[in-house]
Amino acid sequence: MIELLRRFGGKFRRYMVIGPACKLIEVIFDLLTPLVIAQMIDKGIGAHDVSAVVRYGMVLAAMAVIGISFTLVCQKMAALTSQGMGTDIRGALYQHINKLSYAELDRFGTPSLITRITNDVNQVQLAVALGVRMLIRWPFLAVGSMCAALAIDLKLGIIFLICTPAIGLVFWVVMARCIPYYKQLQAKLDRIALICREGLSGARVVRAFVREDHERERFAQAADDQANTAIAVGKLSSILNPVTFLVMNLGVCAILWVGGIQVSVGELTQGQVMAFVNYMTQTLTSIVYVANLVVVFTKASASASRINEVLNCVPGIADEGNQPVALPKPGNVASVPALSLSHASFSFGAGAANAVNDVTLELPLGKTLGIIGGTGSGKSTLVSLIPRLYDASTGSVSVMGVDVRTWPLDQLRRVVATVPQRASLVSGSIRSNLTWRDEAATDEELWVALDMAQASEFVRNKPQGLDAPVEAGGKNFSGGQRQRLTIARALVGSPQILIMDDSASALDFKTDAALRHAIRERSMRGAAKGGLPLTTVIVSQRVSTVRDADVICVLDHGSVAGLGTHDELYATCRLYREICQSQLRREELEGQRGSTAPAPTPAPASTLSPASAPTAPASICAKEGC
Repeated sequence: MIELLRRFGGKFRRYMVIGPACKLIEVIFDLLTPLVIAQMIDKGIGAHDVSAVVRYGMVLAAMAVIGISFTLVCQKMAALTSQGMGTDIRGALYQHINKLSYAELDRFGTPSLITRITNDVNQVQLAVALGVRMLIRWPFLAVGSMCAALAIDLKLGIIFLICTPAIGLVFWVVMARCIPYYKQLQAKLDRIALICREGLSGARVVRAFVREDHERERFAQAADDQANTAIAVGKLSSILNPVTFLVMNLGVCAILWVGGIQVSVGELTQGQVMAFVNYMTQTLTSIVYVANLVVVFTKASASASRINEVLNCVPGIADEGNQPVALPKPGNVASVPALSLSHASFSFGAGAANAVNDVTLELPLGKTLGIIGGTGSGKSTLVSLIPRLYDASTGSVSVMGVDVRTWPLDQLRRVVATVPQRASLVSGSIRSNLTWRDEAATDEELWVALDMAQASEFVRNKPQGLDAPVEAGGKNFSGGQRQRLTIARALVGSPQILIMDDSASALDFKTDAALRHAIRERSMRGAAKGGLPLTTVIVSQRVSTVRDADVICVLDHGSVAGLGTHDELYATCRLYREICQSQLRREELEGQRGSTAPAPTPAPASTLSPASAPTAPASICAKEGC
């Protein structure tokens, strides 16, 4: 909590000074009130002097008005501080989360991050507000009341010395058992958030498989688990108020008993006894409120540690000090590879098996790389290394001949456009979604991208065209329409490398073929106009999607099982041949066998890794049996 105050409380320092100062003035008036009441009793009521009663009553009214005025100022300072800090913490959290790499996001998990940016920040806000308003009031009121009471009569002060430690002991016993529960509560809220997110985002799947009862049961179990912990904390906390008020009332009875005797013998006045009772009530009530404050601050401390855990997480991918990279001149297209991986490996944590294992390949500018393999073979992970969504654990990944670690991230991700496996659109309009890469893109550029993505027809049929609304997640579009819109979004801004991570899986074969043809034409037009040709990386499980690629990479459990053209791989790589036989028609396979030479012919060295180009055949089969 202190760390958050240091980091975000600087510009609210004056509010955190003015607020408690105003509250301190109010407390001073509260401490003077029992003395004024004592004078009213002794000099007004005891002496039957109505004017004295009225006079002291007016003093009390004036003190109340002044105290309320300072209280309102303190309330405003508390609101400005807590809401301002909460806004700044949320902004900093959101900004920092967007800097984290995929590895850190995987470690925290989306539901936990959402809970931290909402519930945990709310807990900190509440603690800050109560800190400004109450942190000075109750401790100062308790100490001040005790000192004032002891000043009235030292004998009655012994009752204070008995009651106060008794309440403190109860408070310590309860808090020692409550504090561990608060961290458990936050973790169980994360679990509830996770189940809610899974159930709501996958509502269609849940209903399709008639799993509503199962999901309700999962949620009920998580909610009951969290509720049981909260009830356990509540039961322990509920002991505080009755026990402390019992001790306080017993103390008041003792004061009235002993004080009554002292009044009878003339050692104290009735007003002094009443003042003593008021001071004791204020002291013990203050201790109760301090106990409640400790509960709030304990919760806030647990939340603050979770917030700091995110803020102190150093992004695994950074580009500080990286200088802009000069792109190759159009005349030097053949001299610089668009993409090069040298013994690149990646794993999702220490001790985990490599999701990508020792991949080496090279792709010239303007060419197409197809990546194919079974589910879980590491295709998406491999292409995630190119725009530095993940960093290779070992080896290197280069774009335009430059290691991706030396690129400024903003420039790298403008050069490399990625169409993710899961089509993701945000609420707004078609136009607002398409202009993510280039906010200044003209309508003409947007329509060109939509034409290439085979999406212009259904967008033109919308009454509002580019301004047609998009619901959250693009739920008002079909799966194929969402995929085509995300492809068009990637094409806006003229990227030099386009990565399509199985992003045409919802398209029919005709539309898929038209899309690939349009991308090839775009590449040729770019080269013809004196610019850089478009280099394409296509991830797919369809042979028909990758068979026309200049180079096809066959992955098997993260390793390269084959690298070459379609004909070469069909002749030499068993895994690729099995994939083809499972997808292609008999006529296509017979034509393939008739056109396949008995032995593979060497491919140009530019399609192979530098290490293997001089000696290896065009098709590299790394797995036994290929």
